[in-house]
Amino acid sequence: MTTLKSLKLGLIGDNIARSRSPLLHRLAGQQNGVEVTYDRLVPREMDLGFDEICDGCARQGYRGINVTYPYKESAARRVEVDDPLVRAIGAVNTVIFGEPRPKGFNTDYSGFMAAYRRVIGEAATGTALMIGTGGVGRAVAFGLAGLGTRSLRLVDRDPAKAEALAEALKSVAPDMEISIWLSADKAAEGCSGLINCTPVGMVGHEGTPLAPAAMNGASWAFDAVYTPADTQFLQDAAAAGLKVISGWELYFFQGVHAWRLFSGLGLDAVALRSALLEIGEAL
Repeated sequence: MTTLKSLKLGLIGDNIARSRSPLLHRLAGQQNGVEVTYDRLVPREMDLGFDEICDGCARQGYRGINVTYPYKESAARRVEVDDPLVRAIGAVNTVIFGEPRPKGFNTDYSGFMAAYRRVIGEAATGTALMIGTGGVGRAVAFGLAGLGTRSLRLVDRDPAKAEALAEALKSVAPDMEISIWLSADKAAEGCSGLINCTPVGMVGHEGTPLAPAAMNGASWAFDAVYTPADTQFLQDAAAAGLKVISGWELYFFQGVHAWRLFSGLGLDAVALRSALLEIGEAL
C-alpha cells in the first residue's frame, strides 16, 4: 500500500484548454488511491513568464509539472538534467521539484518510441521526413534514432534549428544520414515515414504542413498534435493508404511515463487507456 495521499501537478503551455493531461493523471491517481490536482497554467493568461510560473509552482507545493508548446526548450535551460540523452535532446516536458534545483526529464522521447511500436510493431522506420524541429521534434528525432532510423530529412521554417538538431543527433546516431530541406513536399519524395511536429493542425492552428499528393508512396505517418487527434494531416495520410500514428498515442505514453516520475507508483496502462477512451466517447 502506498503512503502517498495527494499529488499536486500542473501543465505549462499555450493553447492547452483542451488538453486531456489533467484527466489522465487524475485517473492514474484514482487507480492508486491518490487524490490528484492537475492545473492548466497558461503564461499569457496569467500575465507571467515561464520562469515566474515555474518558480511559483516550486513555492506552492507542486510535486511536478508537464511542459508543452512552446516552452520545452526553455524548461531544459532552467532545470537540472541528469540523463545525458535528455541533455542532448535539449527539451524537457516533465519537471520534478526538489532541492537544490528542479529535475528535468523527457517522456516525449520514450512516448514516441512506445507509440510507434504499438502501431507499427518492430518494422523498420525507413527514410523519415520530420517537419518541425522544436521541442517535441527534437524528442521525436531522438526517438527515431532509438528505433534505428538510418536516414532522416528535416524541414523547419528556421533552418538553423534543423541544423542544431542534426548536430545534436550525431552524439547518439553518428551513422544516421541527416539532410535539411526547404520544401516539405520535395523532401517527402521517397520517404517511408512522414512526421508532423509543428503546431499546424491543432485547435487554433488549422491546416496541414504537407500537401496530400506528397504522401503518395509513404507507408506510415505520425502527427504530434492530439487536439484534435484526427488532424487533416492524418486524414490525408489515411486516405493515401498510410498507417497512421495519432498524437493521442504519444499523449498517452508520455503521460504514463510522466506519472511514474511524478508518483513513483505503478499503473495499469490497459485500464487507463480504456477509461480515457470511454470518457472521450462520452464527451
